[in-house]
Amino acid sequence: MLHGSSRFVFVVGSVGFVCAGVAGVMAADGRFVREQAVSPIYQDGWIDLNKDGQKNPYEDRTVETETRITDLIRRMTLEEKTAQMTTWYGFPRVAKDELPTPAWETAFWKDGIGNIDEHINGNTGWLNNLTDPVHDLPWSLHARAINEVQRWFIEKTRLGIPVDFTGEGIRGLMHSKATSFPAELGVATTWNKALVREIGRVTGREARALGYTNIYSPVLDLARDPRWGRVIESYGEDPFLVGALGVEQVKGIQEQRVVSTLKHFAVYSVPKGGRDGEARTDPQVTWRDVQTIFLPPFRRAVMEGGAMGVMSSYNDYDGIPVQSNRLFLTEILREQWGFRGYVVSDSAAVEFIHTKHRTAATPAEGIRQAVEAGLNIRTNFTPPEEYGEPLRQLVREGKLSMETIDARVRDVLRVKFWLGLFDQPYRDNPAEADHVVRAPEHLALAAKAAREAIVLLKNANDALPLKKDALKRVLVTGPLADDAHGWWSRYGAQRLDFITPLAGIRAKLGAAGVDVRYVQGVAVKDENFPESDIVKEEPSEKVRAGITAAVEAAKEVDVIIAVLGETDELCRESASRVSLDLPGYQEHLLRALHATGKPVVLVLSNGRPLSVNWAAKHVPAIVEMWLPGEEGGAALADILFGDVNPSGKLPITFPKSVGQIQMNFPAHPGSQGKDAGQVSGVLFPFGHGLSYTRFAYKNLSVTPAQQGPGGRIEVSCEVTNTGKRAGDEIVQLYVRDDYSSVVTFEKVLRGFERVTLAPGETKTVNFTLTPGDLALYNRTNAWAVEPGRFTVWIGASSEDMKLEGAFEITDGNAPREAAAKATDRTDPR
Repeated sequence: MLHGSSRFVFVVGSVGFVCAGVAGVMAADGRFVREQAVSPIYQDGWIDLNKDGQKNPYEDRTVETETRITDLIRRMTLEEKTAQMTTWYGFPRVAKDELPTPAWETAFWKDGIGNIDEHINGNTGWLNNLTDPVHDLPWSLHARAINEVQRWFIEKTRLGIPVDFTGEGIRGLMHSKATSFPAELGVATTWNKALVREIGRVTGREARALGYTNIYSPVLDLARDPRWGRVIESYGEDPFLVGALGVEQVKGIQEQRVVSTLKHFAVYSVPKGGRDGEARTDPQVTWRDVQTIFLPPFRRAVMEGGAMGVMSSYNDYDGIPVQSNRLFLTEILREQWGFRGYVVSDSAAVEFIHTKHRTAATPAEGIRQAVEAGLNIRTNFTPPEEYGEPLRQLVREGKLSMETIDARVRDVLRVKFWLGLFDQPYRDNPAEADHVVRAPEHLALAAKAAREAIVLLKNANDALPLKKDALKRVLVTGPLADDAHGWWSRYGAQRLDFITPLAGIRAKLGAAGVDVRYVQGVAVKDENFPESDIVKEEPSEKVRAGITAAVEAAKEVDVIIAVLGETDELCRESASRVSLDLPGYQEHLLRALHATGKPVVLVLSNGRPLSVNWAAKHVPAIVEMWLPGEEGGAALADILFGDVNPSGKLPITFPKSVGQIQMNFPAHPGSQGKDAGQVSGVLFPFGHGLSYTRFAYKNLSVTPAQQGPGGRIEVSCEVTNTGKRAGDEIVQLYVRDDYSSVVTFEKVLRGFERVTLAPGETKTVNFTLTPGDLALYNRTNAWAVEPGRFTVWIGASSEDMKLEGAFEITDGNAPREAAAKATDRTDPR
């Protein structure tokens, strides 16, 4: 039986080849979909890719890679080179065929292609209307189909240059029935580096088994503006947390010999007003912010993680489109960081140089600017020749040099050689995919991630966990309680059977004989959305009836579980908001339920921080689960009823009001201070998250007390579980450079560790601060560690500090620093 598939495809007369390496005797071993004559190009230990009967340097695996690339480029025509600089979106996006047809022999890609994106992956599309492909399931059939397409490029093109098959992978692999993980914001909520490494491995392993060689993951954009639609796709707002998790995802994917392509480089996530969609421009940040907030995660992913792919973004910075900015795509990425892979454009980013940013008078000029800046491969939802032909014409007219083309193609080929595609272009055992994708250990990892991605925001008087044996009737209500499509993502696994909160709770309580009732109450949004985010009319008769039905059902139950928030439709690409309140009439429902006097548990499922001020004041228990993976409802039930102790911590700040934006972590001194005309503070701070047990911190150690600028500082403390339940605590290390030549942050995260503790157990948690952790971006635009005093805190959130210490960096010359007096109150009243 095939995992999760009701579609069966019978493959008759399949052929493949069995060999040591690649060469060997062809046999009907099921490697391909179609039967065809054995090509003579497969030799003993090598492939005669250019069909000349000789082992040329680029075909010889014993030759050094750069030499192989040089030999291949020397043989390539302009047409073949420019073909390597294009993406062909796969079936059904742009490609009309799942498998090769005779028409391919005269099409643009007769000269080859750089990559094929999302080919026959089963994506249902934003409107759930994309054609259902034949070859996405079973998974082994997809692997054979990719082999079939790859075989066409190996055998039918002049030089036999293989294809890089790309796909999305920020919530698990974007393919039908692949293992489903929580959204990146949920994964970040786990603060679990080892878990993220394993998620990367699973994503890469399933990708490789299905024939993909390059995965667009992770997203390393900083979610500094919660109005932005793609907050849910990020690891949060803090550069250290995002960078640490991003490195693990990159390493996990690339350990499977699959490229990790970082998104979206650079300064993409803070467009003016948080507007995505047709905006995505004019980020309002300084160059110092770029260096200290937005670039560090990408720098770490390239320099520490070794990422081989980068996706360039749509936006401009300081008046120059990033897509045509040599500073970002060449000087920073390649010359400063040593990036050796290829840069692929986000879809239509090249076209925007002409159509949106208007820094190129013609489309062709936009292409020239992008390639000169450092772009390797262009992507858009249009036929590849729409880019390739103008690109060729630029070279013919002398407007773009062949040396530039050769340099861009070299990077693309380097990635393909790193992938081993010139020596082993096919999946050896396609049938293996049926055992790799959704393997039991993969599903177990997804279940673990789903549970660790849930945050207990509030738990007054220990309202949670609920006691199964004390309940007879439970009401589950709200628009997210039983919406099987609400958690779907265009960038995650497809065609899933989500376990909704209602389903998870019913499964949990079924054996206990508890009557679990369901009333939706209200829709996730109202008919006037998004205008209702600024002016909310009185509820319609239909809305009032829905609320009344929920209230009536609540009268006979012991507890109400209200699942409110946002569906994917309201918090995704091109879906930013002007409000952080619950959309529609969801708060009306919540207030009405609370007025019944029955205990209420609020479960939030959403893609951005929501300003649930009324709930935070009146509802005793609040749980945040973001947009989870397929396992979401079961994970929620385990948390609510105490089978799993919540351990998630917020990777992003919850402001009290959209009017406070920006209100985030880290922040500069005084930038989020008190103002008599505004509310102060945040609703829930960065790093916040409660547990069903309690933890105590003690015995802080900071050594040495003095250190040189190039030395390390060791920090440790003891953490004890003082409660009656086993639990995980996420111990957070924060640092402040007390006095510096430029304004630095009030405090920065510089370490975190997840610690599992039994009741009464104590463990020592250790951190090491390196010079890189202490460096600042100085007045001469260089990174440096300045002498002076540094304060260290260890705590349970960015605002809940348990221990405080200090150390000094000295070079033997700088004067000792003195603590400042508290004289920063400047309000004249």
